[in-house]
Amino acid sequence: MIRSMYKLSEGEIQRDLTTQEICNAIADPAGLLWVSLEYGSTEEIHSILGDVFHFHPLAIEDVESTGYQTPKVDDFTDYLFIITHALETHNELNGFETKELNCFLGSNYLVTSYLEPEMKSVQMVWKRCDKDERLLNHGPDFLMHAILDANVDEFMPLLDELDQTIEDLEDQVLEKPKTATLIRILDLKHSLIVLRRMISPQREVMNRLSRDDFPQIDRTSRIYFRDIYDHMVRYQDMIESLRDLVSDALSTYMSAISNRLNEIMKALTIVSTIFLPLSFVAGVYGMNFEYMPELHWRYGYLAVWLVFILIALGMIYYFKKREWF
Repeated sequence: MIRSMYKLSEGEIQRDLTTQEICNAIADPAGLLWVSLEYGSTEEIHSILGDVFHFHPLAIEDVESTGYQTPKVDDFTDYLFIITHALETHNELNGFETKELNCFLGSNYLVTSYLEPEMKSVQMVWKRCDKDERLLNHGPDFLMHAILDANVDEFMPLLDELDQTIEDLEDQVLEKPKTATLIRILDLKHSLIVLRRMISPQREVMNRLSRDDFPQIDRTSRIYFRDIYDHMVRYQDMIESLRDLVSDALSTYMSAISNRLNEIMKALTIVSTIFLPLSFVAGVYGMNFEYMPELHWRYGYLAVWLVFILIALGMIYYFKKREWF
């Protein structure tokens, strides 16, 4: 699907332009054109990006690619080609994925393209432009900033939720560690690795947009990209801290399981040690010899039980004194 929005130099806003009107808008240096290529087919991608805007074939090839691509900024002199990733969650901390957003930034136009059914940041900014056209007054670079900023804002709620989940897991580990707790810890560790892999290169993209001298980005607009970069740095620091917390929780879990196993083995060892002499005494008096002391004594059975009890109590007293349990 192709959507377009064009603000003329006189201030009038036109929407859903034809191909010829898009060509005319590109030729107007005083206007601002935004074309959103959403879940576009191969024909639409080549028709708009190739035939209308005449973008480089390598950039178009990147747009068509469905595999993972590292965020980057390519300078084609007349325009910038930018690849960033948006975060998509599925109501589970280990069920999120990334969505690729491609942006072509020119002096008077912005082209956004994605192959996913929906991109929240693009939809949100598009609705904001419908309600408040002042967002189009600051040029295509500021418009792209609004989209990228909306992408970055998706990270903070997730990181806060991860932080709270890790705190809950730490309490569970200390109270009663279970196998499900270990599985949850490992899932969180994997999620943090995915987030780190996503944020680290994207942070460098924002750094370039805020520092490099691109003619498509006005000097006064760089501070806004710098703000996004600062957010990405803070998010990466938070991820590193959360990774440390998860590693600590995993170590605590392993220590708790080891201590629990030691307590169980100690109890079993004590029981085995107590019954070892009892089994010896019972084995001796279970031997079938005709001449066995106290074998025909009337109180022999009670005497053996008395020996059993004394041995057991004596060993328990000895273990208690040594503080073995």
